[in-house]
Amino acid sequence: MTSSEVAYGRYEDAYRAIHSALNDLMAPPPGKRITRIAFSWHVEGTLKTLQAYQETEALFSLAFTWNVDGTLREVNRT
Repeated sequence: MTSSEVAYGRYEDAYRAIHSALNDLMAPPPGKRITRIAFSWHVEGTLKTLQAYQETEALFSLAFTWNVDGTLREVNRT
């Protein structure tokens, strides 16, 4: 098991790890702040992208990939 993995059944630790990872992914670039968030959706209703802006300036985008069973597979920041 790597340092980023959580043992099966350790739900509290898993939620903490997910929260920490998402906070890191959502951090704006130095000197910037997020003032607006825009979303796009797949036809079946799952989240496709989340775009973060400071006013009209695009700061970053998160792209979401889903498993066939509807569970979240991956989040990538671009």
